[in-house]
Amino acid sequence: MGLGAGIVWSFGSITARLAKGADAFQYLIWRSLGIILVVEAIGRLSGKPTQMVRAFTSGRAMHIANVMLLLASIGFVYAVKTTTVANAAFLGATTPVFGVILARIFLGERLDRVTVATVAAAFVGVTIMVAGDVAGGSMIGNLAALASAVGFAGYAVVVRSNPDEDWAPVLPGYGLLMIIICSIVTVANGKPLVPPAHDIWLALLHGGVFIVVGTYLFNVASRRVPAAAMTIFAQTEMVLVPIWAFLILDDVPSATTLVGGVVIITAIVTKAAVDSQRQQDEIRVMEPF
Repeated sequence: MGLGAGIVWSFGSITARLAKGADAFQYLIWRSLGIILVVEAIGRLSGKPTQMVRAFTSGRAMHIANVMLLLASIGFVYAVKTTTVANAAFLGATTPVFGVILARIFLGERLDRVTVATVAAAFVGVTIMVAGDVAGGSMIGNLAALASAVGFAGYAVVVRSNPDEDWAPVLPGYGLLMIIICSIVTVANGKPLVPPAHDIWLALLHGGVFIVVGTYLFNVASRRVPAAAMTIFAQTEMVLVPIWAFLILDDVPSATTLVGGVVIITAIVTKAAVDSQRQQDEIRVMEPF
């Protein structure tokens, strides 16, 4: 399920690029609507109260989580629309790096030498990728991808601050905020709220299927798989996105994108593997036989 979550999420970048008649904000309106419809339908079938109401009545932490996912989603989709899919994916893969930094600042978690080395290596990879696009006109897209990584990292820190909380309402909560903000931006730019039907269906598919199914798979897997191992599994999304883009969209990444991406992925997977081994060693020490 952990691997499946990353695989399902990876297809969202392709639907976003295929929706050529809708800009990032128009696309996000309908993607968010797909999320809300499916999550609320699942909630009703499960006998739960309206999830969207809980998203705005469950306290400050839930509100912060809504805003962090809002930043993450706007940043990533905008990046996919304005820079290469590979750049958006590999820069988005820096989420665990920003996560450890924010966890240190807000949760007081200690940064060991492996973590510091991971952060340094990841930012070397980011520098390589961004340097290759300085004259390419996609710098705003690169910055949006990094903002997306910060948003996802912030959400992870909020969730980690209270692991017993039910965070399911965040999906429709940030979805509603997304619809409001993106609708205002779309109208202000003089564009219609309703893009071509083809793009609407792609956005609904992205939100209602890829986002929701991937998130549910990830949540279920997280109950049984150690957090460090889940970090490895989650990177399947960022690894597969450039592959799908090459096979489906004929989007060939530049040399600097590939080099920087390899540096980022290697650093993060190495960090996760080391943490996973430490967890296994701790378990062996605790077991009497």
